[in-house]
Amino acid sequence: MIHHGGTETRSKLLHEDLTEKIIGAAIEVHRALGPGLLESAYEECLCRELHLRGIPFQRQVPLPVEYKGVKLDCGYRLDLIVQDAVILELKCVEHILPVHEAQLLAYLKLTGKRIGLIINFNVATLVRGGIVRKVL
Repeated sequence: MIHHGGTETRSKLLHEDLTEKIIGAAIEVHRALGPGLLESAYEECLCRELHLRGIPFQRQVPLPVEYKGVKLDCGYRLDLIVQDAVILELKCVEHILPVHEAQLLAYLKLTGKRIGLIINFNVATLVRGGIVRKVL
């Protein structure tokens, strides 16, 4: 019997579809506002856009750090978790740096989520250098 990994493949396709929808919403926000605003403005507008598109999300989700069996509140917050599956980290920086990517990977590990996006709104074109996708 040949196993095609049905559930795994279906899950992967759903996540790819979801990240495409998220990126579409982010592009719409960036197209309307352009670069140069505060991260909080993009977060507010992206939340509005996700809501308009019927995509469920949570914002500013507290992220405890588990250390030696105890969950500690270290003040971390996730910008957005979309459909309880994809972590979004929003930035307004000149370039996405390795430290930003390391931060997202740490958030994925701490939450047990598998997919994360860094979206940097401070670029001329979002699809060129404004989006990093990480998968665990």
